[in-house]
Amino acid sequence: MTTQPGQPDGALFDLPEKSGAPAARKSRRPAPRRPAERLPIARVVVDTPLPHLDRYFDYRVPADMDEAAVPGCRVRVRFNNRQLNGFLAERVETSEFAGRLAYLEAVVSPEPVLTPEILELARAVADRYAGTLSDVLRLAVPPRHARVEKEEAKASAAASEAAPAREADAGPDTAGEPPDAAQEPAAAEDGASGLESAGAAPDGVEPGPWADYPEGPSFLRALHEGHPARAVWNALPGTDWVEAVAVAARATLAAGRGAVVAVPDGRDVEAVDAALGRRLGGGRHVALTADLGPAERYRRWLSVLRGRVRVVVGTRAAVFAPVRDLGLVVLWDDGDDVHVDPHAPYPHARTVLSMRAHRAGAGALIGGHTRTTDTQLLVESGWAHPLTADRTTLRRRAPVVRAAGDDRELARDEAARSARMPSLALRAAREAARTGPVLFQVPRRGYLNTLACAGCREPARCDSCRGPLAVRGSHAMPSCGWCGRVAGQWACPECGLTRMRAVVVGARRTAEELGRAFPSLTVRTSGREEFLSRVADTPSLVVATPGAEPVAENGYAAAVLLDGWALLNRMDLRASEEALRRWLNAAALVRPGGTVVVSADVSLPVVQSLVRWDPAGFAERELAERRELGFPPAVSMASVTGGPEHVRELLDQIELPEDAELLGPVPVGSDRAVGPDGTHQTERALLRVPRAGVGALTRSLKAAASARSARRDEHLAQVRVDPPHVV
Repeated sequence: MTTQPGQPDGALFDLPEKSGAPAARKSRRPAPRRPAERLPIARVVVDTPLPHLDRYFDYRVPADMDEAAVPGCRVRVRFNNRQLNGFLAERVETSEFAGRLAYLEAVVSPEPVLTPEILELARAVADRYAGTLSDVLRLAVPPRHARVEKEEAKASAAASEAAPAREADAGPDTAGEPPDAAQEPAAAEDGASGLESAGAAPDGVEPGPWADYPEGPSFLRALHEGHPARAVWNALPGTDWVEAVAVAARATLAAGRGAVVAVPDGRDVEAVDAALGRRLGGGRHVALTADLGPAERYRRWLSVLRGRVRVVVGTRAAVFAPVRDLGLVVLWDDGDDVHVDPHAPYPHARTVLSMRAHRAGAGALIGGHTRTTDTQLLVESGWAHPLTADRTTLRRRAPVVRAAGDDRELARDEAARSARMPSLALRAAREAARTGPVLFQVPRRGYLNTLACAGCREPARCDSCRGPLAVRGSHAMPSCGWCGRVAGQWACPECGLTRMRAVVVGARRTAEELGRAFPSLTVRTSGREEFLSRVADTPSLVVATPGAEPVAENGYAAAVLLDGWALLNRMDLRASEEALRRWLNAAALVRPGGTVVVSADVSLPVVQSLVRWDPAGFAERELAERRELGFPPAVSMASVTGGPEHVRELLDQIELPEDAELLGPVPVGSDRAVGPDGTHQTERALLRVPRAGVGALTRSLKAAASARSARRDEHLAQVRVDPPHVV
């Protein structure tokens, strides 16, 4: 390296000196924060599942967040040296906390997504199910989608700016009309504008399908007048129940109030969505389902929150939809297990909607083709009234139900009592298939789901893990349902026989058998693997599992309900009730005057109720028997499930009410729950109290769980109030 002429060696690295005094070094300390002048204390629901932290925590609101920190918005706070999300429940002047309060870290979004009504409802649900408020809020408020919020904010701002111009152009006669007024003419064109359209009843309420029920018009009139009418509805056979729900929602909307409709699955959501579109017109309701995607679902949910639509239909998550001025809640097929949320605290949609209707002074319509013992309890308590059709209308609309094991059939075919597909079912299917489709309901999916020894009937199990053996297809070898190992050299450990027989036959095997019995007809299956929504009105056979039955265009010509013993012999308190629900849902799809054949003993009360189409009588008798035995829903129960030591430790800490009864603990689960030493790894205890004492029981459970949580015990036993299965 050579030196540059005329340049000193260090010139390249010298910095020019600044003129004047040297600048003062900037302080690294942040600027002091000052609290907001008005309501400086924010009470926050921190997102934590720990029971001992289930309360509000106070934070100071900084002045720069005063405008954005509104009640119901999402915030971020520092909690236990971590930053956690939460909801700002309210702002107050003072705090009861004597120490120094921390400031809010950030306002995640100024959108008030948690309304006061939903907050109070979530608190009540958490207390009812011995859960935490944050757990319920996870179910009630969907995750935030920032892009959708920005889109909605821009659209609202644009609408606000354009509103004065529209009012000026419209003139004095139309200025100030509600946004929905512009949609009324479009609805009037298809005959579904308002309740005072042509052909309406003199009192302004158009009954529609409710004309078939003696109390139907008066129920609609009460909704139209804003009264909290509450009914347990036994719907007539057929698919027009969706139109009846839409008419009830329209009557509620005409009274200036909103409605929430909860149905079991996406297929029912589509049907009710279409009916609401016909009755209400476009833009008057939204459908909320999980398959919409997070962005579209949040967009529709915001439209409900901001009051643009006031009628919502969806699955169980829709029960918390923030509908303004709620006037009606509707729950269809409340006996379906999908209405129980699988996440803590495991609330049931029926209980949540009943609590919401009671707190909001709204009407309630809990309906289905059957009636559960839970809704029968609502009727007998006077909280709701029955809404049923008269017997003449029912006989005109219902199919003819016959049992394969009745006396006449046994006299003709002695093997009908034990045959899986008796001759009566085959004759009915063969005759009905000449005029339309025939439905075969099979309780189990798959092929041959359960096998047993052909000689001694001992259940066939895997030699390696003792799991049940099954056959997955027509050319498959028996294999284990747990470890998947093929049992090619199986032999019965009791009698040594190597042959097996099928105990439970699935839908696919049934379809193969029907294909051989009816070679000229098309056989289709509908289940979890291949779901059919509709079938044409042509001669064919449809094999479906319960809940997956497709709708026939003009109704099925006949239906055959196979393997009734598989539903009735389950070790479940609700076995008969659930069997009747599945049978009636399938029979309701048969056209009036069609034939329904059930493969079950006709002497059973549940089969007699199906033959007479009397779900109300069965529910009344079933509830009376459960009162005598002390079973739910005549009493309230809670379960504590977990490892044996954790269950016993939690039970020792619970201060049970005086009228509470402890049952157990006892081992639960399958053989897989047995440890190497032969002891069960999971136990369950049941706590039983009268229905009036459920509040005291849940408070005791919550207190015991909070005490364990405060000690940072990570092995908490699971607590469930109103468990779906107690036997």
